[in-house]
Amino acid sequence: MSKTSNRTLTLIHLYPDLLNLYGDRGNIITLRRRCEWRGITLQVHSASLGEKAAFDDADLVFMGGGSDREQTLLFQDFQQHKGPALVEAAEGGLPLLSVCGGYQLLGLYYRTHTGEEMPGLGLFDAWTEAGSTRLIGNVVAQAPLLGEQATLVGFENHSGRTFLGSRGGIQPLAQVTAGFGNNGDDQGEGAVYKNAVGTYLHGPVLPKNPALADWLLSKALERRYGGGSLSTLQDTWENRAHLSVAQRFGKK
Repeated sequence: MSKTSNRTLTLIHLYPDLLNLYGDRGNIITLRRRCEWRGITLQVHSASLGEKAAFDDADLVFMGGGSDREQTLLFQDFQQHKGPALVEAAEGGLPLLSVCGGYQLLGLYYRTHTGEEMPGLGLFDAWTEAGSTRLIGNVVAQAPLLGEQATLVGFENHSGRTFLGSRGGIQPLAQVTAGFGNNGDDQGEGAVYKNAVGTYLHGPVLPKNPALADWLLSKALERRYGGGSLSTLQDTWENRAHLSVAQRFGKK
């Protein structure tokens, strides 16, 4: 593998014991390997209930998805102890990947079937409303953020319908060509705000989407070292996995 000069990044993995639906922890493995192949050291620190998270010293943050039960368990801890500092760091450009439940918690609120609203952290100008059915299946989406012809693939399974506002230049991460995305209506999938990314894509998302992994790493390197250049990797198997989903489930 091609390597660059020795650099070190620090990643904080939030609630790894509670938020790991559909192998979301595989995103950490992907980031670690893609750093290793380039001679970059990725230090991973976990922070769960009652544990401190030093976002001021971090270069990346990952927060996966969980069931309603897990999200309820961590809600108070996240709101009171980790969330506000995370939002402050993300506003300052800290790269962040949040998946499904993690994505929802970083929005403005989640409205239940009965009309109750659970407040979010408000990093994303987005809100989620409970739906009567689940949005399930494979997703193929166009992602110009990652390149002119770039696509994202993954698996979604969520009942919440997320809608994006317009504050601060928030944008969808991608536009679905197959699947449901944020809400099944507007074709948007996920969100991007500054260097923070939210998505409904499990699978996990990064092994089959190396361009997104490298986008996050590049932003982290740029913020830490003033330059985000990454040596090119062959990505033979990653691209095969990506194309197998895109060709099988993408609309003709």
